[in-house]
Amino acid sequence: MHQWLYLNTLDTVATVEKLVTFYVEQHNVHMPHSAFPGQTPNEIHFGTGEDIPQQLEDSRIAARESRLKSNRVQTCQTCEELVDIDG
Repeated sequence: MHQWLYLNTLDTVATVEKLVTFYVEQHNVHMPHSAFPGQTPNEIHFGTGEDIPQQLEDSRIAARESRLKSNRVQTCQTCEELVDIDG
């Protein structure tokens, strides 16, 4: 947090309070924590993020399958010439 906080001008106590409040809210509500499998601290604390690890795993699998499908339909003339066994 201190690295982010000192990017701002800390000229008044009100400014510091506003920035710390913003950072804490972002950290707890929006930023997944590395100690949790894709969940934010609030989701762990309030028990509202139980389905997130499975959603992330499903999305990871779907993205991989999409990449594989896209890559497998791509062709280039050089590759086709190397694979052409009739020529």
